[in-house]
Amino acid sequence: MLLYGRNPVLEALRDGRVTEVLVARGVEEAFVRDLKGFDVRVRFAPRIELDQIAGTTQHQGVIAEVEDLEWATVDDILDRAEARGEDLLIVLLDGITNPRNFGAIIRSAEVLGAHGVVVEERRSAPLSPVVAKTAAGATSYLPVAQTKNLPRLMEQLKQGGVWVYGAAGEAAQDVGSTDFSGKVALVIGAEGEGLRRLVREKCDALVRIPTRGQVQSLNASVAAGILLYEAARTRGAK
Repeated sequence: MLLYGRNPVLEALRDGRVTEVLVARGVEEAFVRDLKGFDVRVRFAPRIELDQIAGTTQHQGVIAEVEDLEWATVDDILDRAEARGEDLLIVLLDGITNPRNFGAIIRSAEVLGAHGVVVEERRSAPLSPVVAKTAAGATSYLPVAQTKNLPRLMEQLKQGGVWVYGAAGEAAQDVGSTDFSGKVALVIGAEGEGLRRLVREKCDALVRIPTRGQVQSLNASVAAGILLYEAARTRGAK
């Protein structure tokens, strides 16, 4: 897989997944020195060549050839929480098919202390270079797993003592007054559609983010970031 963007490439280098790095001529020497600190071949090319290879001008002057990103398992996420001696905080995505939203949610989840992200196999964007670029390197640290059936997974988590909160704009419960302590799963639905009926019914509680503007809904990745922040704030206060 080709990966582009400075943070994603550097994190992949630290993770030992890079076989070659292609750098645009004229990139600042300090960044080139960082790249050469790793045991990997560095090749230089005109920036237009990188534009053509990446299919975008947003590559920040660097492209790496890396091993394909691999899906983790739900057990990997549960084990991660247990190994850290922490109550589980997991993010479940219901129909997030936009790769930039997917990557942004992975980034927020890693930064704010979640133990992993889970998507449903047939209702998600793939783990692609765009996802990795938007996640800014978080895919190297945070387990991202697939499940065949999200409602069934939610039921299994509940049987394991996990409290499941779904994000819904019409919910009566305010996210700011919600106690996210204990084992928690946060469920984020697709933009426009929200949570599917069965997914909604499997939630223990629905929570809303209060809005004041004329636009009544938030971007899915922004909503996820707010819920994760509130969860981190609540749990950090305990």
